[in-house]
Amino acid sequence: MPYINISTSVNVEDKEKILEDISILVSSLTNKSKRFVMAKLDDNSVMYFNDQSPSCFLEIRSIGSLNPSEMAKPISNFLHEKMGIPIDKIYISFEDVPSSMWSWNGRTFG
Repeated sequence: MPYINISTSVNVEDKEKILEDISILVSSLTNKSKRFVMAKLDDNSVMYFNDQSPSCFLEIRSIGSLNPSEMAKPISNFLHEKMGIPIDKIYISFEDVPSSMWSWNGRTFG
């Protein structure tokens, strides 16, 4: 944890680089080790957000360490710069997950 799930209508050329870079960004924003960040990317998704122009929905789940008001701008800027998605076509969902509801290595965190 954290877990990042990106769905976008754009075609992403270098998926591995985007996933690595967003992992580094979220790691720094949450002060959690990059070693524990998991990221997923679904590109070329059929999406509609007032029209057919490029758009993105990003979900971030973590046990604590989420500060949406401080994280929204740098994440939106990243998506705009790396994928060309207009900032007003990006939704981000933040979810703070209880440690008892998150498992890794065969056991829950709490």
